[in-house]
Amino acid sequence: MNLKLLEPLRSLFKDQVRKVGINMGIPFELINRHPFPGPGLAIRIIGKITKEKVGILQRIDHIFIEELKKNGIYDNIWQAFAVLLPIKSVGIVGDGRSYGYICSLRAITSNDGMTADFFPMDTEFMSMFWNVLSTASRKIVNEVSEISRVVYDITSKPPATIEWE
Repeated sequence: MNLKLLEPLRSLFKDQVRKVGINMGIPFELINRHPFPGPGLAIRIIGKITKEKVGILQRIDHIFIEELKKNGIYDNIWQAFAVLLPIKSVGIVGDGRSYGYICSLRAITSNDGMTADFFPMDTEFMSMFWNVLSTASRKIVNEVSEISRVVYDITSKPPATIEWE
C-alpha cells in the first residue's frame, strides 16, 4: 500500500487526535467513537482469554453500547465498555440454579483520559442513564446465557485506571 507512518502523531492523546480528525474532515461517527484499547477486547477479559470469552464479551459490549446510542447519551460519555470477570455467580434459569459469569459495565467522563469520573455526574442524564443500565442489564442476562450478574463500576481515576487490565 506504500504508506508512511507519521511518527509525531504517535505522541498525541485521544482528545488531541480527535481535534486533528476534525481538521481533516473525518466523519463525526469515527471521531467521536469511544477510545478502544490497543490490545482490543482481550484487555477487558480478566483471566484466561479464550475464543468463547471473546464472543461473550462482544455480545455484552454490543448490547451496552447500542442502549447508550438508542437513548441518545453515547456522545455524552467519554468512554463506555464492558468487562468480563473470571468469577461466576449463581442465577436462576426457569426453576433451577445456574452459574454464569459476572460482567461489569463502565462509563466514564474525562477530558483527556488522565483523570476520569464515573458517568453520570449531573442530574440531566442521571434518570435516563439508570434506565439504560437497567435495560442493558436485563438484555445481557436474558440474551447472553453465560452471564448471571451485571455490575456497574463507579470507581474514579485515580485511584483506578479507566481499563481493568
